[in-house]
Amino acid sequence: MKKIFVLLLGSLIIQYSSAQVMINAEIRNLATKAFAHFPKIKEAENSILLAEEKAKLVELNRQPDVTGDAGYSYVRPKIELPINGTKFQFAPLNNVTANLNGSYTLLDFGRLKAAITQSKNELKMATHGKELIQHQLAYQTAAICYQIVYLQKAIGIQDTLINILEENSKMAESLFKNGTALEIDVMGIRSSIDAETNRKTELISQLNKQLILLEFATGTSVFSGTAFDITIQSDANANSSHPELLIGQDRWEQAKQDLSLAQLKNRPVVGLRASMGTRNGYLPNIADLRFNYVAGLNFSVPLYNGGKLKQQIKIQERFATQQSLALESLQQNIQKDIKQVQVDLASSKIRMPRADSQIEVARRSVSLAYSRLKNGTGTHLEVSGANGMLQKALLNKLQLEYQDCMAQLEYARLLGWKFW
Repeated sequence: MKKIFVLLLGSLIIQYSSAQVMINAEIRNLATKAFAHFPKIKEAENSILLAEEKAKLVELNRQPDVTGDAGYSYVRPKIELPINGTKFQFAPLNNVTANLNGSYTLLDFGRLKAAITQSKNELKMATHGKELIQHQLAYQTAAICYQIVYLQKAIGIQDTLINILEENSKMAESLFKNGTALEIDVMGIRSSIDAETNRKTELISQLNKQLILLEFATGTSVFSGTAFDITIQSDANANSSHPELLIGQDRWEQAKQDLSLAQLKNRPVVGLRASMGTRNGYLPNIADLRFNYVAGLNFSVPLYNGGKLKQQIKIQERFATQQSLALESLQQNIQKDIKQVQVDLASSKIRMPRADSQIEVARRSVSLAYSRLKNGTGTHLEVSGANGMLQKALLNKLQLEYQDCMAQLEYARLLGWKFW
């Protein structure tokens, strides 16, 4: 099972040098601004610095520990014995000590090495965490920019339709005054103008909200792009190198390392200890301070802990399995999302020519409605209806272009491609 999963992971994290995503240079610059502006990035950078400091701390466990001790104690009762009729004192009342102590681990049977590996894994996870935030922020910025492009184009279509309706309204009012048109025609056109103006107002409101989001993410609300100018190199067999997968693998590696550390706790530790200093209390002159030293080896091995270590190892094994399953689940979800986006991209290629055909038919309908109106066989309502159909066809084409753009953007995001 583990061998199969390792092979699966090897296929997940492949970086495709041939994979490309071409995007507006202004959007790339905005993404870079977002990295410097968004506070979450600074938090991630601080996490990396914290992980680096922790790694240095673990490395310092290679060094010996040296401490200095000094003490004074007053002891009663006095320890003395009568010898040949004289009281002889064996210990001083005033005890003074001053020592320099050192300890060093000679053999820990892999404990320190495992701890260093664990700290490096934590640093790698923190680095991948920053990359994930940048990845999310860059694609969020691009999505906002293309939403702005869509809304601006939609507002332009609304302006064109409203201008046409205003012209029709003037013509209808003139004909109504001359008695060649009905009041219902005038009222119908004015009602259409009000409806389309309300729709334009809603679009402007959405545009302003997107500009606020852009400023929140990047620190600026200025974007001059006017096209859905994203191009990707689609590969139906491409594997994802999404940062979430990298973090998932980091979690799995960290869980395995925690298991290794738990297993190493039942191994012995061999250490060197030494101490030197001065103290009183040495016979026969117990009040004199004398130099002293001691050196030796420590050997410590766990013998019995009530089964706690064994249970901890079982827990770590379960947790490592849990992380491997979570990573496999994440990979399957991303692959599922990639396949769905590929379906959307294929659908866009099929629907786009049909949208162009609908626009052409709507334009001919508008031309025919005007011709009928000039010849006296048509009405202004027919002209308004034809223009409404044209507007609907243009908006449908615009929505297809926007959806195709967002599908390409999502495809690149899921594959972990960078455009910045």
